[in-house]
Amino acid sequence: MFRLLSISSKSISNSLRKSSSISSYSFTHLETHLCNPTNSPISSNSSEFPSNQFNSINPTKTPDGYSFSHRFDRNFSSFGSKIGFCKVSSSGYWLNCSNLRTCERNGSEVLRVQRFVSGLRSFSSESDRESMEYDVVIVGAGPAGLSAAIRLKQMCIEKGVDLSVCVVEKGAEVGAHILSGNVFEPRALDELLPQWKQEEAPISVPVSSDKFWFLTKNRAFSLPCPFDNKGNYVISLSQLVRWMGTKAEELGVEIYPGFAASEILYDAKDTVIGIATNDMGVAKDGSKKEIFQRGVELKGRIMLLAEGCRGSISEKIMKKYNLREKRHAQHQTYALGIKEVWEIEEDKHNPGSVIHTLGWPLDQKTYGGSFLYHLQDRQIAIGLVVALNYQNPFLNPYEEFQKLKHHPAIKPLLKGGSVLQYGARTLNEGGFQSIPYPVFPGGAIIGCSAGFLNVPKIKGTHTAMKSGMLAAEATFGVLQEGLNLETYWDALQNSWIWEELYRARNYRPAFEHGLIPGLAISGVEHYILKGRSPFTLKHGKPDHEATKVARLCSPIQYPKPDGVLSFDVPTSLHRSNTNHEHDQPAHLRLRDPKIPEQVNLPNYAGPESRYCPARVYEYNPDEKSKLKLQINAQNCLHCKACDIKDPKQNIEWTVPEGGGGPGYSVM
Repeated sequence: MFRLLSISSKSISNSLRKSSSISSYSFTHLETHLCNPTNSPISSNSSEFPSNQFNSINPTKTPDGYSFSHRFDRNFSSFGSKIGFCKVSSSGYWLNCSNLRTCERNGSEVLRVQRFVSGLRSFSSESDRESMEYDVVIVGAGPAGLSAAIRLKQMCIEKGVDLSVCVVEKGAEVGAHILSGNVFEPRALDELLPQWKQEEAPISVPVSSDKFWFLTKNRAFSLPCPFDNKGNYVISLSQLVRWMGTKAEELGVEIYPGFAASEILYDAKDTVIGIATNDMGVAKDGSKKEIFQRGVELKGRIMLLAEGCRGSISEKIMKKYNLREKRHAQHQTYALGIKEVWEIEEDKHNPGSVIHTLGWPLDQKTYGGSFLYHLQDRQIAIGLVVALNYQNPFLNPYEEFQKLKHHPAIKPLLKGGSVLQYGARTLNEGGFQSIPYPVFPGGAIIGCSAGFLNVPKIKGTHTAMKSGMLAAEATFGVLQEGLNLETYWDALQNSWIWEELYRARNYRPAFEHGLIPGLAISGVEHYILKGRSPFTLKHGKPDHEATKVARLCSPIQYPKPDGVLSFDVPTSLHRSNTNHEHDQPAHLRLRDPKIPEQVNLPNYAGPESRYCPARVYEYNPDEKSKLKLQINAQNCLHCKACDIKDPKQNIEWTVPEGGGGPGYSVM
């Protein structure tokens, strides 16, 4: 795991981390700069690097400036310092210059670095993968994964034991792939870190007003607000998880961002014993480039999967062990959330204001709605959530979002403002009916990988965090007390997560027959029965089966973007900071390459060119003027919509090289 490392120390300031990218670097240079007595920063202008070893990318801006150190001292006893990674190109990782400036300068520190670098030369080879062993390996540094890591280490302190905990994250840094609304309910955080207010968590804007609108094309009608957001906060979830990362590291958790879990490791009894990260430096044609580096095996006595909605490893585990069937759970249902963060004029800003809407621009057969939250510093979050069981293949969620911003009730607020960031992500909407059995041989599934979102609340962070905490407590019992991991399942069913999701179980399926019936049924559920219905509604068809053939639907004409409120996809992609190495195998794979031209295009009018919010899929004419599908994998926002909505389930989303994807900082 020697992909160009950086030293960090506790004295790192909260400044923005901006950088140049280094595509390859010798260990001689590594030693030279780690031990540079002047601590001068490495830049792309340095004469020590060939000019062709640099690629320009959009740097991920991190307003709160949290940096992450990642400890290898368990496995490399000669290196006592913490090591961090930041992915910028196909070769892997570069020296984080801002961290280098704070490197301790005493002789013993330099000696440890030199010994570490020397050891790396003989530690890895192309023929065998490096293997590192931990007590617990957690896949995903989101709210669930970090809550599990923190709770495990807390219990270690309480009981006076030491368990090694590793968190692996495919984003270039913790928080880079995190996107959510987010009106945050602090219930789980109160349990996990009761002193979060005193410890400067980025949670400072309490909800000040709560409105619910029904939109027509030109009007906004106020409805009774079904939400109870008293005591909740408007936050950036990507900033919160960065803060949680620092708390986890303070407790001794090892966090490795920029490493994508691509393979599940099993023992002879078919028990999961770890994951392997993908190889780096593989060309599109599968050949090994000069900078090729084998992936890394991370083995754990217990594996916790916290990949978020539609996690690739989690989905494989659920299928292999029939976890949905084991609980007789229904299929999962999904929605696609598209979001922008704007900076607006001071006199229009109302910190803590929360607005949710139903209706326009979506038709009455399509479930969804919009949100508009006022954050701090003149920032607002605006977004549209579209259920992926929509029927019309001509519907384009991205274009529907652009239309939304021109509504007369929203347009004046945005006028004079500017977009800071754009992103998209799918979310689970199946709720109680769709929760799989979460325990498998060797580990458990937590957070949104399992699907604990409360749809009527439009909240899932608090339930994801709580599930991670419960899994951590069960894991500690397995490792220290000889208990069974089934206690996680028992704890879930006896927790407030279960009670909350059970009471909310009929809200989402009530809208299977349209907006008006859905409002009527959900109103009875919420105001009269209060979640105590004697029956449980079922979901309709899986999202991919809900798409009708094109001849049964009307095409939708969308207006051109004006460049002021609405924007084309390339402009939005630039604001997402998404970046992938071009010369790598496509991580978006077609199970049958003939289906796009033979099925999707003639029968469904090529829906993949519309449901993707990043224009990854395009139909372009070949030399014979025949339309062919082109996959622009470098555009991918990792939203997973294609993996869910493709009518024939022909697209498989797999992880690209670690560190690729969006670079969210305020989402």
